[in-house]
Amino acid sequence: MKRINSSQMHSLCVQPCFLIGTYNENETPNFCPITWVSVTYENNQYLLIISMNGDKKTKENIARTNLLSANLVSTNMLELLDYFGTRSGKDKPKNEMTFEYSDGAELHVPTLNLSRWVYECEIDSMVQKGDTTTYFCKMKNVQYDEKLKEPDGLGDINLTVLEPVVYSGMYHSIGKCLGRIGDFYKDPPQ
Repeated sequence: MKRINSSQMHSLCVQPCFLIGTYNENETPNFCPITWVSVTYENNQYLLIISMNGDKKTKENIARTNLLSANLVSTNMLELLDYFGTRSGKDKPKNEMTFEYSDGAELHVPTLNLSRWVYECEIDSMVQKGDTTTYFCKMKNVQYDEKLKEPDGLGDINLTVLEPVVYSGMYHSIGKCLGRIGDFYKDPPQ
């Protein structure tokens, strides 16, 4: 392999696609596609990290309620992802396409019924860098499709069943499960 040098490229970051759910002032749901999502660990709890750039209705709703849902996008949700991504909630409600949602089980946040993995979150803290706001979110509840539960009880999620959409400049899906930590490297004989 020969590598080529280049300047910084955004598309090199493989990112899961989420639809961030908030309620507008009139209690209608608003969903915004975000791919800058990760997790960290602090004070014996996991925090979901979500970064949003620009002026968004979702950011206004979060500032008002301090709550959001993060709905992981599976391949069955591509049309919905594309719809929400090509509309602005600041102009008018995103209600031209039919979709089903429910209120969260623990928090008053809209959750998409099609999503196989949903975080219900309360904002713990945030960092502002220019036009980008990064939210550190306490996960108050996680909803997931019962088909994702592993039979061995280890808690590993088979992403090929979940079928998440990942983004790296274009949308992709995950092809196959390769194994678990420790399946590949074997200590040399002593």
